[in-house]
Amino acid sequence: MQIENSVVLVTGANRGIGLAFARALLARGARKVYAAARNPSAVNLPGVEPLQLDVTKPEEVAAAVRHASDVTLLVNNAGIAQPGGFLAQDSDVVARRILETNFFGVLNMSKAFAPVLKANGGGALLNVLSVAAWVNGGELAAYSASKSAAWSLTNALRYELAAQRTQVLGLHMAYVDTDLTRGFEVQKSSAEDIVQRALDGLEADADEVLADALTQQVRQGLTAPHPAYLPPQGH
Repeated sequence: MQIENSVVLVTGANRGIGLAFARALLARGARKVYAAARNPSAVNLPGVEPLQLDVTKPEEVAAAVRHASDVTLLVNNAGIAQPGGFLAQDSDVVARRILETNFFGVLNMSKAFAPVLKANGGGALLNVLSVAAWVNGGELAAYSASKSAAWSLTNALRYELAAQRTQVLGLHMAYVDTDLTRGFEVQKSSAEDIVQRALDGLEADADEVLADALTQQVRQGLTAPHPAYLPPQGH
């Protein structure tokens, strides 16, 4: 899909990767960028159209469809995380809350905007996923599970939307320097670098983008004799 002259809706566009997407899309010649956020007053990027949207609220998703009926590219970026493992006392509550945004939010938006994309020629759907879809060490247990579910959803949508000629791209990356990873003392990519690789992949008609070296390494390790998703031997 070509970005120039496209009409894009980015969820969670007020900060982090979503904000980087909005900036890069404008720079690449998108005709219009809807910058969706739970609090649209937090969207301060010139050139975008702020849009109130909580992806977990059906009425706000429906309102977004009515308002943004010209969309040709949907970027499902909105996501939340919380540290902790599945044996924590409140893990069921945390998991439901995170899945509501990171999985059901993507499902809600994809179902709602699939007819819009079809009406506008097919377009594309870009889902922001994670290397955590493949590896879950328990530090961000519910987040990882939600990204695994979103990866499976993305793969299914690729088949289901093929008939209407909608490109479906899954973006996987490791740690990115955003508010979400504040406090993690690990090597991080910049949001700008991740987004540029994602958009390059989109314009190259890719199905997936593995946006950093760690993600590529983990993906290769999934089929190793001792797969990357298992604890290190001797652990």
